[in-house]
Amino acid sequence: MLNTLDLELTLDKETYKSQIEDLMRQLCSLQQTCWEQKLPVIVVLEGWAAAGKGSLVKKIVNYMDPRGFAVHPILNPSPQEERFPFLWRFWHKLPAKGSIGFFYHSWYTHILEDRLFKRLPDALAPSVMRDINAFERQLVDDGAAIAKFWIHLSRKELKSRLKKYETDELESWRVRPEDWQQAKNYDQYAALAEEMITYTSTGSAPWTLVEGNCQRYARIKVLSQLVATIVQALDQLKNSPKSHSTLAPQQELLSTEPDFLAKVDLNLCLDKENYKQRLRQAQVELRKLQLSVFKTNIPVLVIFEGWDAAGKGGAIKRLTDTLDPRSYKVNSFAAPTTEELQHHYLWRFWRHLPGARTIGIFDRSWYGRVLVERIEGFATEIEWRRSYQEINEFEAQLTDSGYVLVKFWLHISQDEQLLRFEERKNNPFKQYKLTEEDWRNREQWNLYYVAVNQMIARTSTPAAPWTIIPGNDKYYARVKVLETVIEAIKAELKRRS
Repeated sequence: MLNTLDLELTLDKETYKSQIEDLMRQLCSLQQTCWEQKLPVIVVLEGWAAAGKGSLVKKIVNYMDPRGFAVHPILNPSPQEERFPFLWRFWHKLPAKGSIGFFYHSWYTHILEDRLFKRLPDALAPSVMRDINAFERQLVDDGAAIAKFWIHLSRKELKSRLKKYETDELESWRVRPEDWQQAKNYDQYAALAEEMITYTSTGSAPWTLVEGNCQRYARIKVLSQLVATIVQALDQLKNSPKSHSTLAPQQELLSTEPDFLAKVDLNLCLDKENYKQRLRQAQVELRKLQLSVFKTNIPVLVIFEGWDAAGKGGAIKRLTDTLDPRSYKVNSFAAPTTEELQHHYLWRFWRHLPGARTIGIFDRSWYGRVLVERIEGFATEIEWRRSYQEINEFEAQLTDSGYVLVKFWLHISQDEQLLRFEERKNNPFKQYKLTEEDWRNREQWNLYYVAVNQMIARTSTPAAPWTIIPGNDKYYARVKVLETVIEAIKAELKRRS
């Protein structure tokens, strides 16, 4: 593929000057339109060292409003970033709706330089490229435009430019030892790039291959394709469906999904003495396991979902009672903030993932997409339906990165929920826990019941299964939560031993 590019293509100065000015005016105008239409644009610049990526970015941004873009030069991950899945740091840098993000190198460095220098085993490359494809597809499905460029140089041109830059006082600092390794291992690096382009040039985010020996030609080709990508994305945004789901979800369940919740034995319970004994035993064991988690660099994430008043808060409190607070964190998620709404719905959860050696606890999670956002119409039918796949992909990335992922649905009966609501209503110390929204959600019990069953059916995977906790008896539920987390951590420790 790369060897079929005609690297002898050139562009004379006069033609270049005429075309570059016109393209820059178009890009400046499109930046304003992107802001008005809330279109996020992601520009990925990859290619050989000294291919002109830096000068290209500088040329582009000189014509743009600096308030509407950010340039992200991607270096090797820091020790902090290495504690997370490799895409974690890129989710942090994604542009908000209406903004443009330039990635000078990107997530593709992981399957280029990291493979060249044996930091990424070849056997893992296919799964990394699968994760990248899912990442980009999710962003495009959410309305982003992605333009990816590989700027190609001949071996001779690469060496010539590196020598030139190395003797320039103002440019020599940019030449890294890794850049010379590209030249030394030209054929191997080109083969890695060819494989990367083949497997990650998708309908959602295709690669544009750029003949880079002539910088004027390369700039015009990049800018022309960038303009075309943004124009196409704006057209698609203008014509995209906006209607929300009108399908009653319980009708869908009757013929397509099993009833997982009906199989839960809500009569399971513990007496007070047995509860105290098992609770204390489990808390002591979990405290010991916390040390093992720290020593073996394991990230743990425990997710709590469930009915209002199902006992999530009480279960979380017993889960953390004996833990060292320096190595765990609880995050509670409510309605997304204005800032969070400017990004893909998974963005805010990526930002709060626990790193290696820590335990993260999420009170509510990304499953709001297929629960409250679905029922209340905050997500369109297209959006919540595709989120099942997005969630499974997200969780697969976590477990493939070594996370212990435990997902709980705390289940109670409607009668038990009513009793707890009334208790909160009449208890001055608990009244703050009961809101009008809780009563409104209760009126939609049947809708949520269906949505929960579909959620479990479509997102309970071998690597990230759901555990449904019978919650009518709080004692039983709290102990069951603790013991389930303990077993999950022990299983991961055994796997790593």
